[in-house]
Amino acid sequence: MDAIVIAGGVPQPEEPLYEFTQGKPKALLEVAGKPMVQWVLDAISGSEAIDRVVLISLPEDSGLECSKPVTYLPDQGGLLENVRGGIEKTVEINPQAKHVLTVSSDIPTINSEMIDWVVKENAGTDLDLYYTVIPRDVMEARFPESNRTFTVLKDVELCGGDVNMIRASTVYANVDLWDQIVAARKSAFKQAALLGYGNLLLFISRQLTLQGAIERVTKKMNITGKAVISPYAELGMDVDKPHQLEIVRKELASKQ
Repeated sequence: MDAIVIAGGVPQPEEPLYEFTQGKPKALLEVAGKPMVQWVLDAISGSEAIDRVVLISLPEDSGLECSKPVTYLPDQGGLLENVRGGIEKTVEINPQAKHVLTVSSDIPTINSEMIDWVVKENAGTDLDLYYTVIPRDVMEARFPESNRTFTVLKDVELCGGDVNMIRASTVYANVDLWDQIVAARKSAFKQAALLGYGNLLLFISRQLTLQGAIERVTKKMNITGKAVISPYAELGMDVDKPHQLEIVRKELASKQ
């Protein structure tokens, strides 16, 4: 399988990580002696499931290493545009690519086993979208001070993961709705509102189950999909705030 690593994002002065990045890409933040994205590439290097990589938003002279062939792609202007551009480049390189693994550059505590788990967990099915989620108890047992934001459903509290599988053609279906969902990605409330008044009421009253949410989202977007419940908190331990940066720095420094 081919993977796209999304390394866009330059924190602005009003954002929490700006004091650490000072106008440079978040993906290149130093974490235990390496750029943050290098930890992700190391995990991909050891993966049995990944064959090639498209790395988005960083230049070839960034000094990064990966044992798998890497194609560099300039920033395309936004998260969804980067995903689309990465998939287009993947299909250009490998016309047989049916599904693509999307990986965020700011989850440096992942390892090869976790990447392979996502691919193997979804093998044997043929859906449009496989969205990784991490239950609250899993995240807080592994990273109790992460202060993640959780979506509260009737049967589970969870947060989204940053290693997902998508059918190559799916990002061109219902483009306007994709754009709106991506714009609201940090707010489950806004995402529920986009999917209709009835779904918003179910969400507010906590009467919406995980399976019910998946069914409503996929129906609204006219796609097939499933939530992939991960036993690995690392798949959702992204770095958005200074205390999260400190957590991953301590975690990875202790392993060296």
